[in-house]
Amino acid sequence: MSNQPAHKIKLGLITATIWDNDGSYSVDMSRSYKNDQNEWKNTSGFFHSDLLNAAKCAERAEIWISRQLATRQ
Repeated sequence: MSNQPAHKIKLGLITATIWDNDGSYSVDMSRSYKNDQNEWKNTSGFFHSDLLNAAKCAERAEIWISRQLATRQ
């Protein structure tokens, strides 16, 4: 696995980070927020209002991965 992600997809505060693991892919999903010190942080927890963007990020990640795999054939 590389230290750099293969691709990132961001919708609002939600980010899908795609990793290339020697030809198979994994995806990390996170939500950005500001803490009490006004610093940006990330969490893997989602509010109800985040779920549509999380679903869209997951769908776009699946499409991106499928296209990468199709070019290998």
